[in-house]
This record gives sequence, structure tokens and C-alpha cells, in this order.
Amino acid sequence: MLCAIDFDNLHTVLRSLYDEMMPLCSDMAGVAQAIAGLGALFYVAYRIWRSLAAAEPIDVFPLLRPFAIGLCIMFFPTIVLGTINSIMSPIVQGTAGMLEGQTLDMQHYREEKDRLEHEAMMNDPSTAYLVDDAEFDRQIDELGVTEIGTAAGMYIERGMYKVKKAIQNFFRELLEMLFQAASLTIDTIRTFFLIVLAILGPIAFAISVWDGFQSTLTQWICRYVQVYLWLPVADLFSTILAKIQVLMLQNDISELTNNPNVNLDSSNTCYTIFMIIGIIGYFTIPTVASWIIQSGGMGAYTKHVNSMGMQGGSAIGGIAGSATGNVAGRAGKLLKK
Repeated sequence: MLCAIDFDNLHTVLRSLYDEMMPLCSDMAGVAQAIAGLGALFYVAYRIWRSLAAAEPIDVFPLLRPFAIGLCIMFFPTIVLGTINSIMSPIVQGTAGMLEGQTLDMQHYREEKDRLEHEAMMNDPSTAYLVDDAEFDRQIDELGVTEIGTAAGMYIERGMYKVKKAIQNFFRELLEMLFQAASLTIDTIRTFFLIVLAILGPIAFAISVWDGFQSTLTQWICRYVQVYLWLPVADLFSTILAKIQVLMLQNDISELTNNPNVNLDSSNTCYTIFMIIGIIGYFTIPTVASWIIQSGGMGAYTKHVNSMGMQGGSAIGGIAGSATGNVAGRAGKLLKK
């Protein structure tokens, strides 16, 4: 038996760690306010001077941006983190509910499969002694002195069956533990990233006041939401795997109901394969989460790439046209001669 680990309790500890570290955001607010204040001074002064130099009316609305960011910095845990977490929490709760429902179904069908498998072996006299001690003792008592070889064979077969079941249970528990460990790894890294982003968030907001660093604000929000979505994506991934296991268990239950002598070794192998796939697939969750939300900037990059492609295509077309015209001209001269 592998050591029992309460993974749910460890996930709860990570949630508590995030809540305990949030007050540290206030320690960065003072430094962030100084950076933002200096940036706001240059931001406002530059735009006012440019409007006066061009003899244009001063547009007041863009000048409110650094003051809005400063307000967010002053009340960062409440305005920024509180708003984002409140919006994203229903998503986490919804995916957690989906996973819990599938997990309960999987446990129910697993118990049903084990019961039917035990009953099928009990109903067959040739295998009943393998799973039931009373039946084994009864068959041993019925054997005479001259059937010592048969009794020895029964002991060996029973021992091999127990070893086989022990190995299967060991690998199943090992893979399930590794699966839960992969989930815990993703959640730990997610919590670490969220804490770092939350604590240094006021600094990112302050830097975004300065000209040339405006995208820092949207990039910070984008990264925070992406990392926050790791947990819902992980729950969805676990839900899909749990659903696959439920379907496999339902198929096994149907086979045991219609054919009690069916061999389920292939089903156990498929279960092992899906657990390995799940362990590997957990580490693709950050990539999947990055597909859900992206900040601006990628569109400009794509536009630039497309523009370069069109220019390259035009150049190649021009070269091909020139070469074709040259060849046609020479061919015409040769025909005239």
C-alpha cells in the first residue's frame, strides 16, 4: 500500500497561502505610488506642453489615465485583485463542480464493477477459491490424501492470483498518486505565479503610467487571468479523463452482466494507458490556458507579418513578370529574323 496523502487538503493549503500573502501588496503600494507619481508628472506635462506648442485645445480626458491608475494602486487588493478574483471565481467553482460529479460517478461504477467481478468469480467453481477464503478451505477439505498435488496446485494458483492483484493495485495506486501529484504541481506553480503577480502588480501598474510602457498594464492583466485559468483548465482536463474512465467502467459492467466469464485484462491495460496520458497531459495546461485569453499586440504582429508576405509576393511577382517579358521579347526578335 502506498502512503495515503490527502491531496485535497494540500490544495486547500495553497488557497490559504494565497490569501495570507495578499496583504504584502500594500507593502509595494508606497513604492508604486512614487513611481506612478513621477510618471504622471511627465505624462501630463508632456501632453500639455505639446498642445500649447501646437496652439491646440488641451484634451483633459487622456490626462485622467495616470490618476485612474494611481487610484487602482492605492486600493490594489480591493479594486484590482478583488474584481478579477470575483469575476473568475464562478469559473473555478463551476469546473470544480463538474469534476466532483464525474468523480462520484467513477467511484460508484468502480464499486459496481468490483462487485460484479467478485460475483462472477464466485459463481464459477474453478475460480471461487481464488477470491473467497471459506470456499478455498472447503475445497481443500474435500480433497483426499491422494490429491496432495491438486491441493498444492490450488495453493500456488491462489498465491499467484493474490500477487497479480497486488501488483495491479500497486500500479493503479502509483499512477493515481502520480496523477494527483501532477495536479498538485500545476496548482503549486499557479499559486506561486499568482502571488508574485499580485505582490508586484502595483509596480507593473506604476510603470504603465510612463510613455512606452502602456502595454505593461494589459500584459499584467492578461498574464494574471491566464495563470488564474490554470485551475479551471486542470479541472476540465480531469473531468474529461474521469468521463473516459466512467465510460470504460460502464462498458466493463455491461460485459460482466452479459458475459460473466469475460477477461478484463485489456480494460485494465487501457486504464493504465489513460492514466499515463493524463499525467503527461497535465503539463500542457499552461499552453491551453494561454489560448483562452490574449492581450493586444499579437494582431499588430500578425499584420506586420502579412504585410511582409504581401511585399515579398509583389517583389517575386515583379521579378517573374520581368523575366517573362524579357524572354518573350527575345523570342519575338528571333521570330522576326
